[in-house]
Amino acid sequence: MTLIVRDPGFYEPADEDDCTTFSYFCQTHDRFYGRETCGEGPHLVALHCEEHGAESMWPQPLSLMFPKGFEPSLSKAQLRWLQAEWEAAWA
Repeated sequence: MTLIVRDPGFYEPADEDDCTTFSYFCQTHDRFYGRETCGEGPHLVALHCEEHGAESMWPQPLSLMFPKGFEPSLSKAQLRWLQAEWEAAWA
C-alpha cells in the first residue's frame, strides 16, 4: 500500500476551512479504502475530505518515518506541523 501525503492537484485547505469529515480513498480501485477491502493488488490511498475531495492536509504516519521521502516533498507548513506533533508526543 502507498499513502499519498500531498499532490499538486489536491485541495490545499486554509486555516479558515472547517474540514471535519475525512476518509481514505483508493485511487487505484476508484473507491473508498477500508482495510484493503477495496480490491486486490497494490493500493494508492489518498486523504479525502467530504467537502473538498482529495486534500493535502495532514502528514500521514509514513511521513513520521520518512519526512523527506515523499514526492512532492512536504510543504514547510506540513513539516512544521509534523515536527510540533512529534515534539508534543514525546514531551
